[in-house]
This record gives sequence, C-alpha cells and structure tokens, in this order.
Amino acid sequence: MTKPIYVLNGPNLNRLGTREPHIYGSTTLAQVEGMCREAAGDAPLEFRQSNREYELIDWIHEAIDGGRAIVINPAAFTFTSMAILDALKMFPGPIIELHISNIHRREAIYHRSYVSMVATAIIAGLGAQGYAVAVRSALDLAGSQPG
Repeated sequence: MTKPIYVLNGPNLNRLGTREPHIYGSTTLAQVEGMCREAAGDAPLEFRQSNREYELIDWIHEAIDGGRAIVINPAAFTFTSMAILDALKMFPGPIIELHISNIHRREAIYHRSYVSMVATAIIAGLGAQGYAVAVRSALDLAGSQPG
C-alpha cells in the first residue's frame, strides 16, 4: 500500500473563509481539502487541522512512521513552536511549509519561521491555491523515494 501525503493545518485555519478574508481569502478549509484531494488524484492523503500543538506533533509522529511527505501550514506555530520543529526534524521525507499569505510582506513577527529550518520547500502567498501546488510538489518530491 502506498504511504499517504499528510496535509497538516494549524490553529485558526478552521476559520478560513470568515477569518480576515482580505488576507486569507474566502475559501473554506473544506474547499481547501477538496483542492488537495483533487491534486492528489489516486494518491492517499491525510488532511487534518488542529488548534492544539500537541495534536499536530502527534500527527507528525504518525507521518514519521507511515507517511511519504508532509505539507504543513503550522499557522501561528510557525513562529513559536520548537516542538513542531523537533518533530519535523525526525521526518525522513519531503516537507513543504505552506502559508496562504506571503509572510515576508507582513509584520516583522511573521518573518522568522522555525519550520523553514527543516522544510524541503516553502510556498507562501499563493492563497488557498497554494495547497494544490504543495500537494503536487510533495508527490513529485516523494516520487523518487520508496513509498
């Protein structure tokens, strides 16, 4: 059986579509999941969201044991969580860090990402469409690895 791509979403992303639409757009998380599944085609995909840091870490551990790539939008944990960084360090496959907005065009507090230290690639500023790009890229990057 082929290992899944994990698409992990951090805090407040459950509010997509209504949360600051001038920054994050009007696409809901359910619509984002649909885009990810379409981009994945027949490849298995685990799509999850949590407002809890420990839950994201548990899912990263799950991916370490049985995933082929991780696409992660850690949201605010991007800038605060050494625990997520430490968990991602253990993942042997490609990691794509994803942000809906271009974090480098925002306030200075959004410019230092702990996740970037271990990410294979970073996608920022493409809006919700960045998720489809990230999933396709994760599949391409993982394609050269046993899966």
